[in-house]
Amino acid sequence: MRQETEILHEVTTWAQNNEAIRAMLLTSSRANGKADLLSDYDIEFVINDLPQFLTDDSWLKTFGNIISVVVENEDAFDGENAMRMVYYEDYIKIDFKLYAIDKFTEQVNKQELQEDWDVGYKILLDKDGLTIGMKPFTGKTVTIAKPTEEEFLFIINDAWFCMPYIAKSLWRDQLFYAKQVGDSIMRFEDFQKIIEWYIGMQHDWKINTNKSGRLFKQYLDPALWKRIEATFAGADIEENWKALFAYADLTREMGIAIAEKLQYTYPQALDEKITAYLWKIKHLDRNATDIK
Repeated sequence: MRQETEILHEVTTWAQNNEAIRAMLLTSSRANGKADLLSDYDIEFVINDLPQFLTDDSWLKTFGNIISVVVENEDAFDGENAMRMVYYEDYIKIDFKLYAIDKFTEQVNKQELQEDWDVGYKILLDKDGLTIGMKPFTGKTVTIAKPTEEEFLFIINDAWFCMPYIAKSLWRDQLFYAKQVGDSIMRFEDFQKIIEWYIGMQHDWKINTNKSGRLFKQYLDPALWKRIEATFAGADIEENWKALFAYADLTREMGIAIAEKLQYTYPQALDEKITAYLWKIKHLDRNATDIK
């Protein structure tokens, strides 16, 4: 496996000798010192004629034998950027973001750094001074933000609103839909946010737990993390019922803690009514024709 210095030397040397490339940045964990052995390389090129450059992807082979490439040109149609995400045979993954010059300079001149840069960046090449004026990265755009009461209530209400969908699907033995709601919608739209706020309030809203809860375990008490693990379940229906009630208990516990810390109102009546509904469906006879 090639080392970081070798990879960056290869790509920078190639970019230096390619007239189409006017600037090159390294972003994300490889730029902010938080990378590990398996971290991707997030590399940005500023291109003087982006539409022309996108007509030939053979340059990707310059950096190794390719296993797979994902091509995204959606944003390039308005001249902004495109993506080439590449896995190489020696376990290296490089995500190339390709900018048109005018769109890159637009981003440079904005009041706030875009998130990709604010996480961390290094300027590896600049032939025309395009990066002059780039603001230092601060991490503020990815720092957990204290919610307003409206934001807090929306997420808590939505979490409780989702739980009956899971209960009904488990009663019907419809595992796929139960998983879709529980492990997709609820986990990453509601529960993740609740955990972020819970961690954020304990660190004065000056912390970043990375994308999709990657660093949750690092910032949570081991006993609480064990309970969060209990929201994950396999295919067994009874296991998924246990996971659902683990969701409910943690939503309540963390929700109340956040509400008390921020002096917000926790929807206690909603909690009680949905909890009662979940228990009713859990113990409902599979052949029932009425709910009493």
